[in-house]
Amino acid sequence: MADIVLINPRFEVSYWGLEYALPLLGKKCNLPTACLPLIAALTPAAHRVAIVDENVEPIDYDRLARADIVGLTGMVVQRRRMREILRELKARGVFTVVGGPWVSVQEDYFDGLADVIFIGEAETTWPQFLDEWTDGRHQHRYEQLERTDMTRVPVPRYDLLKARNYVFGSIQFSRGCPFQCEFCDIIVTFGRKPRLKTSAQVIAELEAMRRQKLLIAFIVDDNLIGNKVAVKTLLRDVAAWQVAEGYPFQFFTEASLNLAEDDELMELMVAANITAVFIGIETPNEESLRETKKYQNVRKGGTIVDRVRKVQDSGLEVWCGMIVGFDHDDARIFKAQSDFMRQTDIMHAMVGMLSAIPKTPLHARLKNEGRLDLDEEQAFGTNVIPLGMTREALRDGYIGLMQDLYDTDSYFDRLENLYLARGFNFARARNAYLNRHPWQRWRAQSFDAVRAAGLFLLLMKNVPDAELRRIYRHRMATMLRHRPDPSVLFICVVKCAMHYHHYTMSHQMAESRTLVNTF
Repeated sequence: MADIVLINPRFEVSYWGLEYALPLLGKKCNLPTACLPLIAALTPAAHRVAIVDENVEPIDYDRLARADIVGLTGMVVQRRRMREILRELKARGVFTVVGGPWVSVQEDYFDGLADVIFIGEAETTWPQFLDEWTDGRHQHRYEQLERTDMTRVPVPRYDLLKARNYVFGSIQFSRGCPFQCEFCDIIVTFGRKPRLKTSAQVIAELEAMRRQKLLIAFIVDDNLIGNKVAVKTLLRDVAAWQVAEGYPFQFFTEASLNLAEDDELMELMVAANITAVFIGIETPNEESLRETKKYQNVRKGGTIVDRVRKVQDSGLEVWCGMIVGFDHDDARIFKAQSDFMRQTDIMHAMVGMLSAIPKTPLHARLKNEGRLDLDEEQAFGTNVIPLGMTREALRDGYIGLMQDLYDTDSYFDRLENLYLARGFNFARARNAYLNRHPWQRWRAQSFDAVRAAGLFLLLMKNVPDAELRRIYRHRMATMLRHRPDPSVLFICVVKCAMHYHHYTMSHQMAESRTLVNTF
């Protein structure tokens, strides 16, 4: 029997990390990594396994020194912290294994530090490794050549998480994306043929999360609607389960913009109580979309603005990913991005400078063109050398754009336009259910009113900037006058907390001229 510890290294401050808002919410991390509870579930019962998330608890190296196997996962932005942990473990003589997104695209990054690496998916290679390790004949490198059959994936070990520390849970319905965006590593890792779990699997996972009191969940699929036909069946079954159970779960997820072309699919997502969808818009510049082969955003169905508004009008709040620094971008792109946010009333935009991930077509192209900064530490926050502007102009324009988007007037004007002028109906299906069940409606509204008041008091107590506190009071008073629905008020006070994080992050970047370096 092996004593196994699986580690998720801490993140640096990031857009989605919500590090500045988490204390206001009484939490330590936004959501747990989805892979480690699954790896734990794939571990044969003969072994003992534990999960350590450095984002919610410190690493006890003395404990790790007593383990037989210590495993690390990590994304691109965690790679430096992974190296630090591995160096400490190596000094203590610990047997280490590494898997996850970064090592899958940069296999030599941990040379001399990791005893074993796993490339890509690991549903078959992880049990294989454990068998071989037990027999004393393990390999250094494991790569699963066949794509995982998602219908055979077990329920993750959510019970190993310190669930009370997270704002959201995480769940996966599918893997793979049919598109071919030049900058994306998803198809490198998961392929272009979407593979889905069964409805029974997903509902079993929801029940497992429910037992841990994780009732808001991020569906981590890189594109939930990669296989529209199959996901419709799954959404129907999840929606039926929600009705039968009284709508215990709220979801948000990721999808491609062609969602706007399918009214039935949007209706089913709303019925399943998916309330927000993150869409990779990337840019309003259609030449740049064609350049990066994001054809699904330029094909049909009106302008991008029209399609975003159609998704919003269906009952799904849109969050988005945006990129600056494509070859067809010049200094005008920053204003174009800002105008797009204003026209669509999108509050939450994860904006980044174009970066090239190893093994992607973009990385290969720019390497051939001599346009990659190959230093480990890039002074301008990206390894891409832009074509249409200087590196200084790209960095400064990006920082200015972030400041503009999270300027208080800009942010809250978008919020009020969506929720007041356009009357956005958040959680439409759940609201309809509660209207049919008055007692449950009263209980839910009372709970939301208490949560809204409590979080608002925390904002007033803990946000150090008096001017920000004044603005939050003013904007919440406007919402209370025009839409005194407890659920909407709670959503809006959460938006204030999220604004505080984004505002603080953008101002710190402007003051230091230093960016969180993803590559």
